[in-house]
Amino acid sequence: MTHPNDSDASAARPRIRPAIALVQSDTLSAIGLKSIIEKMMPAAELSLFSSTRELLAERHPERFYHFFVSSDLLLSAAAFFLSHRHRTIVLVRGEETSHLPEGFHQLDVHQGQEELVRSIVRLAHTSHSASGKEPEAVKIARGAEREGKEMPRLTPREKDVLREVVMGNINKVIADRLGISLATVITHRKNLTMKLGTRSVATLTLYAVTHGIVNSEALK
Repeated sequence: MTHPNDSDASAARPRIRPAIALVQSDTLSAIGLKSIIEKMMPAAELSLFSSTRELLAERHPERFYHFFVSSDLLLSAAAFFLSHRHRTIVLVRGEETSHLPEGFHQLDVHQGQEELVRSIVRLAHTSHSASGKEPEAVKIARGAEREGKEMPRLTPREKDVLREVVMGNINKVIADRLGISLATVITHRKNLTMKLGTRSVATLTLYAVTHGIVNSEALK
């Protein structure tokens, strides 16, 4: 028997988590990239596919917010990805771009974690800046924070130091640029580690971007 408030209960259900498809035949590489993206966008739901056939076998493959697809698999479903070009990010290795169709965003997976995170943030900004909307990666990451615990507040000087760290500057350079002692810089960095629970520059980069401390356009 259908309860009269079933429709209300259905409407009150939590929103479906944004879905991201990672299509890559190299399982180890796929797992590593999945781990990085999950840390960047914990509110998103990632699905791994070892082939485009698996992806297209999904009932509604177009439901994904983004498609991360390795370059060797892109052409096996070229028509599909061309129709979703603005949501497709092609995973390449170094300069492996000559055989790819024009107009796709590309991500070099032969990078360290810190640079890979910077590249993903830049891609998110590039793919959405034309519309004037907040980058989806940043939006999803911020949404995860709203659903979780409140993040610690940083002092203005801690934000200054965080900004310099994210931009890749060493402690001595940070001290010179901010006009403070080296010991003070080290103290602020220790405070940042305690408050944010991480020393990872990649994670600090995501925090800085999602909280407006660093503009994603400024990442080099």
